[in-house]
Parts: sequence; structure tokens; C-alpha cells
Amino acid sequence: MSITRAKSIDSLYEECKDFDLVLVPDAPMASVLNRRLDQPHYGPFAITPRRLAARRREQAEDRLAFLEIVETTDLNWKEAAYAVGNILQCWEYQGTAEAVLDYEQFATTATHTAVDCIAEMDTTSTRLTEYSIEADTSVAVVGFEQLTELERSILPPDYETIDPFTEESFDHPPFRILDSPAAIVDVVLDTVTPENADDVAVVLDAASQYSSLIESALEAANIPYYGGPGFTDDARHRAFLQLLRSAHAGRDTRVGDVRPLLTQLGMPVDIEHDEKRLYDLNRPEVDWLLEFREEIRSCTFEEAIDEYEAVTDASIDAFRAELATLGLLDDAVTEPAVDRLEFYLQSYEVPVDRENEGVLLADAKSAAHVDRAVVFYLGLDEGWTQSSPRRPWVDRDQEFERNIRQFQLLLQNGVDQYYLVQDTAGGTPVTPCLYFEELFDEEFDRFSDLDSLRHSRAPRTTRDGFETEPLDVSPEDVTALSQSSLNTYVNSPRDYFFSRLVDNPDKDHFREGNLFHDFAEFYVSHPDAVTSDTLDDVAAVILDEVDPFLRSVDREVRRTKYRVGLQTIVEFLEANPPKGDGLTTPNSGWGENFFAAYYDRPVDASHTERWFENADLGLKGKIDLVHSPTRLLDYKSGAKKSAYSIVKHSALDPPGDKPNFQALLYLAHQRTERPDQELQFTFFHFLETLDDVVTGDGSLEDCLTTVTYYPVTYEGYIARRDTFTELQEDAANDCNKTFSKVAYEEYLEFLDVHEFPETRDKDELLKSTFARLLTEQLKERVGDYKYVTKGCKQALRHLLRIRNQNYFTGDVDTFEQFVRERLSELNTRRAGDERFPVQGLGGDPNYRYVDNRDCILEGESR
Repeated sequence: MSITRAKSIDSLYEECKDFDLVLVPDAPMASVLNRRLDQPHYGPFAITPRRLAARRREQAEDRLAFLEIVETTDLNWKEAAYAVGNILQCWEYQGTAEAVLDYEQFATTATHTAVDCIAEMDTTSTRLTEYSIEADTSVAVVGFEQLTELERSILPPDYETIDPFTEESFDHPPFRILDSPAAIVDVVLDTVTPENADDVAVVLDAASQYSSLIESALEAANIPYYGGPGFTDDARHRAFLQLLRSAHAGRDTRVGDVRPLLTQLGMPVDIEHDEKRLYDLNRPEVDWLLEFREEIRSCTFEEAIDEYEAVTDASIDAFRAELATLGLLDDAVTEPAVDRLEFYLQSYEVPVDRENEGVLLADAKSAAHVDRAVVFYLGLDEGWTQSSPRRPWVDRDQEFERNIRQFQLLLQNGVDQYYLVQDTAGGTPVTPCLYFEELFDEEFDRFSDLDSLRHSRAPRTTRDGFETEPLDVSPEDVTALSQSSLNTYVNSPRDYFFSRLVDNPDKDHFREGNLFHDFAEFYVSHPDAVTSDTLDDVAAVILDEVDPFLRSVDREVRRTKYRVGLQTIVEFLEANPPKGDGLTTPNSGWGENFFAAYYDRPVDASHTERWFENADLGLKGKIDLVHSPTRLLDYKSGAKKSAYSIVKHSALDPPGDKPNFQALLYLAHQRTERPDQELQFTFFHFLETLDDVVTGDGSLEDCLTTVTYYPVTYEGYIARRDTFTELQEDAANDCNKTFSKVAYEEYLEFLDVHEFPETRDKDELLKSTFARLLTEQLKERVGDYKYVTKGCKQALRHLLRIRNQNYFTGDVDTFEQFVRERLSELNTRRAGDERFPVQGLGGDPNYRYVDNRDCILEGESR
């Protein structure tokens, strides 16, 4: 099977020109046939059945019927809309208004009431039901199969049918594959100009992203178009509706939820406030909105419109008129009333005046004929497939045939047709429209399996754009990376790039973390200022600071959380006060301390909040606490990680799926301060024991995770006598038993001869030649016993755990080289020599940790 060729308009006209009346399934076909008339014709020539019966421009009778029913009956709006939809649809397919009552499950009281009301109305369907064509009129019907039962009801006993299709197949143009919807829209704009706009049509799924993209692109290029935005697409109408909705949204409404509204009202607020509750935002920009929300329940819709127009200096007379039509204009703006209004606007298309000139935008699900010379078809994906109504009065097979005939006609409009499609979206194949499966014999899953041409996106010169001024300025090199920047860059360089350009909102956990850090810093300087009794006050202060981010129901839970976290910090610092002289750097100190201001005491301890910038290594950061000259400590409010997890996520070749180099970076810097010394980095998860503290079972040790840097190579570390002693005494039983029968000198000699594998994978290690030779030698030395084989495996696991939970000189050396390479690469990209790619060193980024997700495209459009 293939697409059947449609007859040309000239051919159809030749077949039907001698008839008095020609009935066609859609108005565009009637218009183009009427333009072919070469002699005067009395009365209508080509016309749709509805237009013939109504003798007027067709109106959306579902909306008119709904308005009549809600005004004259007691049905609620949803009941009325449901009944109207069923009645009119059944009428269309069965031919009478009362036909819906033949179906028991739909013959409700509400339906009976609606049927009685609609029967009294002067609707197009009523006129169509009552209309008859005079018997002496010669009638031709083009596309009889496309007509519904109601439309066929006006046909006289004698009429001729004209098939709009030939018996030949249509040699369709190739599918032109482009990388993205934006690239597809660019192809259209490369062809259309204001001068030829009247010759061009664009067919698309009106519910797809192509609709808004093509409308905004044509508008930006000053190219006229029609058939586009509707009543609710008007930005002023959307903003007014959102204003009404937000007024009833409750006190937990976030600033980010109403940001589009604030922008439309001319009340911009910094993005940092997006996560805060609107009611708690103490900023003059939102005062009017907050006052409006307080007064809305005593306002009518007309008063609300007056307020909106006054503050925006914009008129929404069309919205005012529609509210009057609905009978809502003088009603109070209650939440149920706003719900009804929103339901109505979602259910019915409010008529708007449009300019009928320029590019024609046609909906693929409602059009069959487009009278333009050049026609672009955008998408052609599964969104073009029409869903047959799931109602007992609809023959779904017949409906499918009607739809597929309409689809074939639609694909052949114009002199030149261009099928513009995507092959993949977000890395997933785009599914072609279902009708192609019926029309094409070959099997396919995507457009590239069919007759297709792949196009790259060509650069398009724009008429007007942002003004640019060339600058003869060399880019500044980045000389040092923080751990957060390095983590982001390694996960996705593109995310790092946008993090330098795009602001992100402040969040509750950021604010909480900063306050806990400030408290810990203050406590180190002034332990005498904080007692167990005052911790409740401190918790309340933190709660007040974080309150704008919280729901009211969360307050008491957070208060308990803060009290426990503060108590845990105090207990740890009391039991483990900092030792030594701390750390003095050229840039010591970091910003203001909240609790220093709160208690009116300065913070000047040399152990806390130490900022460093190590130019030699290209590293910078802030050390929360120099607990001792060889131990750094970082406060964490999140979930505890094991030493194994910390080392795993700092892997370099390749990086892990959640790169985190904090411990490794800080130890690398501290190594320059304390060379040849054993160093420790401790994460203090002060909320880890929250549940245990509440039940009285908390332990400080459960809050701590420490990774250690040893100033030797890993091979040198495992060759130490202390490590050998661990295998004899502290490892698993069979390992202890086996190595207790071996001398240290034998162990050391084996390691001198055989190199320990580089792997960090347990299975690889156990299958290695090293493991086999170790087991053979110990069996020869101790005996061929099962416990020896098992003991060797336990020893290898023990040695591997040492590698996977600590850092050694080779690890830090490799990391320093890694940072140098990243800095060089980063500065090359900053200079514009290459793009910042989406993929990091480990491949596709872990999108859970991408901050600027909305700015990053997946798939081939990167």
C-alpha cells in the first residue's frame, strides 16, 4: 500500500463544474473550487453541508450550547460541558439530537435537561437536521466518505459522488531530517519573507512545541501570519488568569510559582528569592500583589480587571466581555468561581478576531486542504495521529478510515511540499505518525528508515539582533579552582559554563548550612557565650531565618532538627577542641558571621573558616575547621558518606558518576603546608544521629568519616611491618591464621618481586596473576589447606580496602596533574578555541547533579 494520489483542484473542478451544487467536506476546498468558476453562478456552488444549511459563517456551537445551558438550567458547569459534548458528538454521528438518549449509560437527568435546552436553540446542527436540498438541484458530493451522518442527512435521493483520489500512488517528497525543532523552524524562515507570506502554509500539531516556536519566530521576523494564537494565548489574558489563581493559592505559594506573573505585572524580583514563600518576601516589588491577594475575596471580577489594568497600564476588554457573556463579571472572585472560569477556558475556544493574511498556520488534526503554493509539514510524528472518540455511537474503524483519507489529502497540498522532521529527540527515536504504518509497506521505526535526507543546520542571518561591539580584550585565565567548580566542570563542562552566567535561587538547605557553619565558627571563638539553655534560642533564630523557605507544617520538625544539630556541634567541640596554632593565610576569614552580629562579639579564631588560594597547585577553598595541624574538618548537614564512597567519587580515570574532590583537594593543599606528614580530612555530619539523639542513643563517632593521606606510595604502605601485622592480627580469621605462619621477610620479598595490581576492583584483583602467585607461595609455605586459599583472598581484600579508603602520594600527585590539565583545558575553552561540551570526562553527565538542566540539550543538538 502507498499514499494514494489526490486529484488536482483543476481536475476536480472539471468533474463538478456542470452541477448546480457541490458539497465538500471542508471550507478551504470549497473556497478554492469557487475561485475556479469561469462564469456567473446563481447561489452557492461549492460549499460545506453546514455552511449551506446555516447560511452563515460556522460558529463553535459547543460553546454556544454550553453558555445557554449554564444560563437557563441548574446544571453545574462540568455537568453541562460533559452533556453538551456527548449530545453534539452523537448528533453528528447518528443524525438526531435525541440519539444520545438511546444509550442507557448516557441518558442521565443532566443529559435529558441539556437535550431539551439544545433542541430549542438555533444551532447549525439544528438547521442541518431540518434542511433539505430542492429535488431539482443537481448535486455532486466530493469525498462522500469524509462526511458525517448528520452532514449526509441533507442529501437528496439523487446525487453524484466524486472521489477526490485517483487510482495512482503519490510519489511523496523525502522526509528532511533536522537536528532540532529550532532547526526546522529556521528552514521555514529561510524561505518565507513578508512578500511571499501569502503563498506559504505551515501544517503542524497545534499542541506541539512547533506551534509556539513558529509563531514567535514569524513575529520576531515581522512576517504576518494567521491561524495562530487563541484567546488564552494572549499574555495579558494568561497573566490575569494566573493573578486570580495565585490569589487563592495559599500562604505557601513560592515566588518562583508566580515569577511569570510578576514579570507581566512589571514587578521583577531577583531569582535568588524563588524558593521563598511569597508572603514572607519583604520587598516593595510585591506589595501590590500581596495587597491584592488579601482583598480579592471581597472583589468582583470587574473590580479585579480594573485593578489589573491600572497596575499594568494594559487593556483586556476582550476578557471583560467574555466574563460578561459568562455572567461572572459582577460575581465575587471566589476560588470556585475561578475554578469554573479556568475550566471554561480550557474546554472551549473563545473566538478572536484575526488578520487573514500572511503565512497560514494549519492544525494537522483539523485541516485536509490548504490552498497555498508552498506547504511545510512540521514534525509528522505520533502527535499527528487523531484519537477516535471512545463512545458507543462511533464506529472506530470507519473513523480511522476517515482520518487516514484526510491525512493523505493533507500531505499533498500545494505545488511544493516539504516534510521537515526530527529523527531523534533527547536521544530517543521519534515515532512517525501512525498512519504511515498503514500507508507504507516497508518496516520502519524512525524517519531515517524511510526515504529521507539528513540536513545540517545552516547559519541564518537575521535582520535585527542584539547589538554587538567587538572587544580587543584577552580573556582572563582561571588560575585556581574550588572543589565545587571542579566537581561541576568534571561532571559537565557545559553546566560549569552556565553556572558562571546564570543565577540560581537560594535554597533552604543552603541557608541552613551557612547558619550552622556560622554557629560552629562562633562557638570556637566564644564557647562561654553558648550554654545548653541558650541553644533553644539559637535554634529559634535559625528557624526564623529559614522560615521563608518552609511550609508552616514543617516548622516544629525543623526546630527539633536545628536543636539537635546545634547540640551535636557543641558536644563535639567541647570534647574535641581545636589544637595547635590554626592556619594563617593571606586571605584568612570569609565574609560576615551571622552569630557574631547576633551576639555582638567578633570572630577571630585562626582555626575556623580559613580561606586559601594555592597558586602553585591551582586550588582554592575554605577550610571549616583546622582541628589540628594535621587534621582538617568540614561540617556537613547532609547524609553521611563512608570513606570508601569518598575515595570512590574522587576517582580520576575515569571520574565517578558523582565527582567530588573535596577531601583530595584540601589534602593536596595541606600537603604543601605539612609535607611528609600523615594528614587527615574529617567530615562531621552533625545531623547524622538525629533519630538516635531523639531516642537518647546518639554517638559522636557515628557522625564522623575520616580519610587519611599517607606520605608514601601505596606499594610502600602495604610493604610496612605495621600492615603485615594487621594481616596477622586485625584482618579476617583465616587471613590472621595464614599470615601468622609467615615471616615478614617472606612477605616483603614477595612484594619486591611481584608488583601489586593497579586495579581498585575486588574481582579483578582476585583473578589477577598476583593473587594466583601469592596463593601458590603461601600454600607451599603453610600447606595446601582451604583456609590458606580463603586467607589469601581475605588478605587481598584487606589490602584493597586500604587503597580504597585512603590517599597516598601517588593519588595526590596524579590529582595535581589532573587539576593542571583541567585548568589548561578550561582556559582554552574560555578563550573560545573550543566549545564547552555537555559530556564530561566520564561521558554523559549525571543529570541529578546538573544545576542548569534547562540550559542543556540532550541528544544530537548539543
